[in-house]
Amino acid sequence: MTDDPLESLRRLCLGLPESTERPSHGEPAWFVRGKKMFVMYADHHHDDRLAFWCAAPPGVQEALSAEAPQRFFRPPYVGHRGWLGVYLDVPQDWAELTEIVTDAYRTVAPKHLLTRLE
Repeated sequence: MTDDPLESLRRLCLGLPESTERPSHGEPAWFVRGKKMFVMYADHHHDDRLAFWCAAPPGVQEALSAEAPQRFFRPPYVGHRGWLGVYLDVPQDWAELTEIVTDAYRTVAPKHLLTRLE
């Protein structure tokens, strides 16, 4: 990973099958086939913290936010749908973030694309 969290996140997201990037609400965001968003960069969109928001399987937001509130949170606007907020202005384990981003992709991607994941 690079020292730039946006570039590291971009590399992760665009490495997934048929993912695309385009701005959403003024921030970089990644979509499956240009339709369903699975990750959104959050550079001071709602507060003064650097983060990303992502789709998450049921229960993950609650578990990670309770376990490590300094690293994870319930994001505004999409938190009620189970999305997970991940702070990028604190030390993070990028191997774990790779799993989180891949799970976000799995949450919204069609089943036939999931077979293309290694």
